[in-house]
Formats: sequence, structure tokens, C-alpha cells
Amino acid sequence: MKKSARVSVRLRPRGRGDALLGFEEGVLRARVSAPPTDGRANRALCKLIAAKVGVAPSRVSVIHGAKSRDKVVEVQSVGADELTQRLGGES
Repeated sequence: MKKSARVSVRLRPRGRGDALLGFEEGVLRARVSAPPTDGRANRALCKLIAAKVGVAPSRVSVIHGAKSRDKVVEVQSVGADELTQRLGGES
């Protein structure tokens, strides 16, 4: 069985630089400088989460909310508690 975990994200595209801003009410807040056109903001978000968690960017994908600020992101090869801990949340 493959291990994976999901996290809810509120994304702000066209922000001042790329950053994960921490959890607020169970939702990870993030900003990326990429615009929300052609999936560029989603790709930037996936790269940002992958770097923070320590997995390849190909292991991170937006599975819900591709055209919305509110998204669900799935990270493969990481359990739920481990993902939350690596992203700076409380487990």
C-alpha cells in the first residue's frame, strides 16, 4: 500500500515571493509569485510543498480546487502526521 497524505491549502497567487505561511484553523496558508494562469501557481505551490517536505515535486499534486484559491494537495510517500509536522503544523 502506498503512503500518501492530503492537506487543505489556501493559496494566494501573485504574492511577494513564495512562502508557506503556516496553518490557520487547520488550513495551510501559502503564497506564490506565479500568476494563476495555465496552472503556474499550482505548479509553484507543488514545488514549494515538495521542497519543505523533502520529496520530489512529482510526488505532490493538486487533487481538488485547481482553479480555486482553496485546494486539496496530496503528497505521496509521506503519512498524515509526518506531513503536518514537516509543514510546521501540530500533529
